[in-house]
Amino acid sequence: MNFLSQLTGSFAQPAAENPTVTMIESAYRYHDLDWRYINCEVAPSELEDAVRGARAMGWAGFNCSLPHKVAVIEHLDGLGESSSIIGAVNCAVRRDGKLIGENTDGKGFVESLQEKVDPTGKTMVMFGAGGAARAIGVETALAGVRKITVVNRSENRGQELVQLLNEKTPAQAELVIWKESYCVPQETDIVINATSIGLYPDVDAQLDLDVNSLTAPMIVADVIPNPPHTRLIRDAAARDCTVIDGIGMLVNQGVISIQYWTGIDADPKIMRSTIEEVLGI
Repeated sequence: MNFLSQLTGSFAQPAAENPTVTMIESAYRYHDLDWRYINCEVAPSELEDAVRGARAMGWAGFNCSLPHKVAVIEHLDGLGESSSIIGAVNCAVRRDGKLIGENTDGKGFVESLQEKVDPTGKTMVMFGAGGAARAIGVETALAGVRKITVVNRSENRGQELVQLLNEKTPAQAELVIWKESYCVPQETDIVINATSIGLYPDVDAQLDLDVNSLTAPMIVADVIPNPPHTRLIRDAAARDCTVIDGIGMLVNQGVISIQYWTGIDADPKIMRSTIEEVLGI
């Protein structure tokens, strides 16, 4: 094994047990790739040194988790199109000796969405305006979603995302301040929870949403992978909506990262089964 040229990893803080590591390593083994993916605890003050180290050791690339997704940009050599719009990076890729920043979170979601429907011309309601929402909003807009309604409690953060989408993507975006139970308009095609509501251990947490406004033609998605069957997903399935759980997004962003680094199209079924085993599903 050429350790220096076949190493990828994650710059995280702190370095807790990470199911993504297990998922990506399982893909490497399945495809007989002589690669390793390691999780590294990197304090914000040490981020520059960590990137310099990855560069010096010839890493093929790395993932970045919070709080590094924005700060890492100044230490890279360039950005991909969507990551430049989003203003955040979760995946660095070595290309022609340079480290280029990409954002695979939104791309992973779009892959899951396209398995169910062509997003071109669709209308979308998205709860949240944080990092996941920014990535998903930009990527779905670039994939052809026509209109995006951002539902968020903070007006400042919500308006910032709406302005970004209107100015830098082809989509039309609007903000709804989330002050009461939200009723999804009947013309909506796609509904997404891009907040942390329902994330383990708060598995019974519920979006302030009128579930009776969810109808069978809608596609309802949740970004939360643990548990994959969130309250939103269960409620939507009970109303015969097509549902997309958060594991799909997690797996697909991993597939995209591996393709960036190795050129191999990893088998998503292997990666999903690994995640399900880790989560005890």
